[in-house]
Amino acid sequence: MITHRLIALLPDLAAFILVVNEGSFTAAAQKLGVTPSALSKLITRLEQALSVKLFERTTRQLLITQAGKRVYDQSLLMVNAAQQAVELSTSDHTEPAGALTVAAPEAFLNSVLQPLVLPFLTQYPEIQLKLRAADGAIDLFKHNIDVAFKLTDKPDENLVLREIGKTHLVLCASPEYIAARGTPTHPIELTAHDCLYLAETERDHLWDFHKEDEFHTVAVSGRYAVNHSQMRLNGVKNGLGIGIFHDFVIQQALVEGSVVRLLADWTIKSNYYGSIAMQYPQTKYMPARLRVFIDYVTEHLVSQLNK
Repeated sequence: MITHRLIALLPDLAAFILVVNEGSFTAAAQKLGVTPSALSKLITRLEQALSVKLFERTTRQLLITQAGKRVYDQSLLMVNAAQQAVELSTSDHTEPAGALTVAAPEAFLNSVLQPLVLPFLTQYPEIQLKLRAADGAIDLFKHNIDVAFKLTDKPDENLVLREIGKTHLVLCASPEYIAARGTPTHPIELTAHDCLYLAETERDHLWDFHKEDEFHTVAVSGRYAVNHSQMRLNGVKNGLGIGIFHDFVIQQALVEGSVVRLLADWTIKSNYYGSIAMQYPQTKYMPARLRVFIDYVTEHLVSQLNK
């Protein structure tokens, strides 16, 4: 039921969401065009109206409370519903327009999505496309992401899922490296080789291999580690060692012969293994710009990635 009290709270709840998303009163105040102190007073007023403490405030950081998290989740539903109402002004008979933010792992963004960007923007001149490299977990709501691509065998159950393909990991090295150091015939032999790994987490130097009922986790080492797929691939091509890449990253190099595949009968697993999942929030009224992007990507990638 809509009441005067509820109507009065709506702007404050929207401001509260912005503070949480920005992580500070200062950043949120800049976006709202008010002073941090004015915004702080607004949040205090909201806390008094709801009879809950939304933040734990210190001189160094702003932490949302458990009660604040519950208020945030519910308020986010409200704001998303309001956004959907605004989107109703865009119909099938109007040109898709507006900003669209897309997140994807760096390697996928560079190797797969990049070639589609210019043709898409040419076809839909009223759409502003924002691409964000995101290799780790990302909250679509918090970071205002319209659609995210994930390389995973565990897609987010709270989001709509459209699987556009599968991805496999490929172990490879340059012919020159193999000629100098020999060809490993078993994962365990990688401990005697120079290997290039991501260096994002403490576990990135541990490579997992599986074949039938045989499992091996190998601790590799090497002189060069970088969490950028193209830089890592350049290192492998130039004989710095053995690396693991997604099939869509390494395919051209394999065709050209600048790298050769190793241990092809073994399956390699990692955090970025499994389906190529395109995910977006459930919505009754999908903006035209999001609908045409999803359709465009599906049309161009499903056949390409499932050859």
